Amino acid sequence: MSAPRIRAVASIAGATLIAAALASCSAPAEKPDPAASSAVPSPSASAAEAPVLVPDGTATDNLALFTAVTAKVWGSDDRARGREYVDALVAAGFPKDRMQVTADQSTVGRAAESLQFSVAWGDEECLIGQVGTSTGEPVTAVMPQLAGGRCLVGRTRPIDW
Repeated sequence: MSAPRIRAVASIAGATLIAAALASCSAPAEKPDPAASSAVPSPSASAAEAPVLVPDGTATDNLALFTAVTAKVWGSDDRARGREYVDALVAAGFPKDRMQVTADQSTVGRAAESLQFSVAWGDEECLIGQVGTSTGEPVTAVMPQLAGGRCLVGRTRPIDW
C-alpha cells in the first residue's frame, strides 16, 4: 500500500474510533414507559374544535367563525352570491340587522369581480369578508367601524329578505 493510502486508511480508522468513543459517552437511552405507550388521546384532544359564536366577545373572538363560514360558502357553487354569505352568517348566529353586502353584479350587469360583506360588532369593530375573482382566496379581517356604524365604503344592497 502506498504512503498516501495508508494515511487515508489510518485517518478513517481514527475518526471511527473517535466517533465510537463519543457515542459511548452519551447518556444511555431511556427505557419506554409501558403505561405511556398504551395511552390513547381523547377525541377532544385530537380533533380540532369548530369555532363558535361568542355573543359577548369581541370581533376578534368571532373572526374564526366568520372566516369558517366564509370559506364554506366560497367552496360552494353559490360563491358569487352575496345572499349566500349573509344567510350562512345568520345561520351561524351573526345578527342580520348589523350586516352589509355589496352587489353581486357590476353596474354593467356582469358578475362582480369582488364581493364584500360585513357584520358590525359592538360600537367600534367590524368583521369584513371579501371574495371574488379579483381577490383569489377569501379574505376576512377585523376593522374599525366607519362613521354611522357602517363597515363598508360605498353603495351596498338592501338586506331585505
